[in-house]
Amino acid sequence: MSDDQGFSRRSVLRTAGVAGAGLGIGALGGPGAEAAQPGAASAAQESGAIAKTPPRRGRTMIGVPFEERGTVRVGMIGLGQRGGSMIDLFLALEGVRVVALCDPVREKTERAAKKVTDAGQPAPALYAKGDHDFEKLCRRGDLDFVYVATPWDWHFEMAKAAMKGGKHVGVECPIAMELDQLWELVDLSEQTRKHCMQLENCVYGRNEMRVLRMAHEGLFGDLLHSAGAYLHDLRGLMFDPDYYEGPWRRKWHTRLKGDLYPNHGFGPAANYMDINRGDRAVRIATFGSPALGLAAYREEHMPPGHESWKETYIESDMSISLVQTAKGRVVRLEHDVSNPHPYSRLNILGGTKGVFEDYPPRIYLEPDMSGDQWGDFDKYKSHDHWLWKEHADPPGGHGGMDYIMLFRLVQCMRLGLVPDFDVYDAATWTSPVPLSHASIKAKGTPQEIPDFTRGLWRKKRPGVDSEK
Repeated sequence: MSDDQGFSRRSVLRTAGVAGAGLGIGALGGPGAEAAQPGAASAAQESGAIAKTPPRRGRTMIGVPFEERGTVRVGMIGLGQRGGSMIDLFLALEGVRVVALCDPVREKTERAAKKVTDAGQPAPALYAKGDHDFEKLCRRGDLDFVYVATPWDWHFEMAKAAMKGGKHVGVECPIAMELDQLWELVDLSEQTRKHCMQLENCVYGRNEMRVLRMAHEGLFGDLLHSAGAYLHDLRGLMFDPDYYEGPWRRKWHTRLKGDLYPNHGFGPAANYMDINRGDRAVRIATFGSPALGLAAYREEHMPPGHESWKETYIESDMSISLVQTAKGRVVRLEHDVSNPHPYSRLNILGGTKGVFEDYPPRIYLEPDMSGDQWGDFDKYKSHDHWLWKEHADPPGGHGGMDYIMLFRLVQCMRLGLVPDFDVYDAATWTSPVPLSHASIKAKGTPQEIPDFTRGLWRKKRPGVDSEK
């Protein structure tokens, strides 16, 4: 059964439902046997319900560097709120040329094209002839990288088209909405030898990168738990026809019950714990509150006859997930965009020597502190990542993390370096989208998170905590 935009609930749950069938709540309780006790059977394995890993269809993309190039030629798909602002940062970077622009709203492509020529670059090619004109952009022979910032429904198809066209691709969050799609992107990246990346800007936040460095330097001791979230009151924006192009984001609240946007919280937490680099996310259990916030906002603000009155919202106002890793660590994820709440991503990390909590930032580390009093996080500025030391006041939105993310991406492409994250990270960070929905539908039953690396997560390797 599909909805009016071709979304298939059966497709989302086909793998997720099978993975969680038969798992009791107790499966979330102990450390993952596959890492902590090699050869021992975990509760999930004993039940026969562990997620099956399909055979590899190509060579791994772990550790594969970009081809070195002097100029990175970029094609951009989606020029709305996000893409329309990110083009400014692409144009601010040395060694970037914006070659092609795509958006079905021609006025947006023309407005973005003027920014390109105003920056002294040649006029870009424009693709504005319908929803599928991006396919022509992806077939161009003069592009190295495709940037995707469109409604979520299109992310999977656009990432596929870019890789099949021989381009590396970076996609705004989330990279896809279904578990089968995540596997397909992994396989396609391996087959085409092109990187497919989740452009997760929050892993490049100043606080996140400082905490990451401190964790790797051992200041938190042995890591135990983390938490991340997307708590952002989007009610007004989701009902604003001028902010989002149509009601696409609100529509997802009529389709899924779980965490629609886990990447901003899960990405940093996964980095702290070296997920896919020595540990892995094994299973997730999610509980959701009633879906009341959007209906209440509609009742107060939307006139009779507004299109939203035909919508029935099922997305949990607050979803809370617990992810357990193979080493037994726990990550808590929260999502709520439908109720009054000051912005927060939680951003918590705890270990045997102390804890950091964000919003506002505060820290408690032994032996530096005592008496159960929070300390000043600013005193740890010396642990800032070298990117933030070199770019202390970066341009762009979100406190500069957008610029840092693109600067590092372009740097890796120009120097021929291995990217800071890859398709396996993209798939892992996005997997809570379908799996949290499946868990809520199954009354909190844990769902197995696939091993997208196919066993290669055990090997330590660099990530966002890069050397200069």
